[in-house]
Amino acid sequence: MDQKNTTGLTPLAEIIDNCAFLDDWQDRMSYVMELGRKLPEMPESDRTADNKVQGCASQVWLVTRADEASEDPLMTFEGESDAHIVRGLVAIVLSIFSGKRASDIAGIDALDLFGRMGLIEYLTAQRANGLRSMVKRIKDEAALRVARD
Repeated sequence: MDQKNTTGLTPLAEIIDNCAFLDDWQDRMSYVMELGRKLPEMPESDRTADNKVQGCASQVWLVTRADEASEDPLMTFEGESDAHIVRGLVAIVLSIFSGKRASDIAGIDALDLFGRMGLIEYLTAQRANGLRSMVKRIKDEAALRVARD
């Protein structure tokens, strides 16, 4: 599932392995925040209303990049949040989806991956809704690029 990661994100396989190693939910949340601290800074110029993810209690911005000339573009995403835990969730979402083809993104069940990592059950309802909003935004962006015919 993982492709070569050139965006500075922690590879998904490494995140899954590390979460499997951490038994305690506090350790997992600390790890999520650590991933957020490693997330590359988003330029202030990208923190626009158009890039803001609706449905998140915290502020979350998401930038989509794709080769618009390709019928099935390779997509990369950049993200940012003003909240520590949410910034870590953004980092995981970006590791799940960034570097994938638009057509492959629809088949990725990010919420299942979060569940298998033992993270979903510790999210507040607001954070879980925000996570769903981020995933929906990415899937919608990918669907637009596949349906362009």
